[in-house]
Amino acid sequence: MAMNEYTQAMRALAITALEDIKGKDIVDMDTTELTDLFDCMIVCTGDSNRQVRALANNVAVDLKAKGFEIMSTEGHESGEWVLVDAGSLIVHVMLPPVRDYYDLEQLWGGQKPTFSPLGKPWSAV
Repeated sequence: MAMNEYTQAMRALAITALEDIKGKDIVDMDTTELTDLFDCMIVCTGDSNRQVRALANNVAVDLKAKGFEIMSTEGHESGEWVLVDAGSLIVHVMLPPVRDYYDLEQLWGGQKPTFSPLGKPWSAV
């Protein structure tokens, strides 16, 4: 079963919202075959706690502006990992070491990002 048009529209809007705030290494995964909880998961990296919060906020604001419902957001306090739950779409915005540690892409069958503490860019392997 593939993502429906509703989720595809949310996905496209969320990716644009992340790109607008210079989100890095945006990975989106169709999870329709893996769980009934949601249809799509997006993972993105921010360079600082402030940017992580701004990225997640931009996604939530843009989705709401187009009439999509935001179920909840979590993690704004620390800004290390902020989750935006839009029902059939889940967006995770994380600092590089947090993203590397939790490795959500690998858990959900996507490509594993690599992180270099020397400040080099992330890459998918």
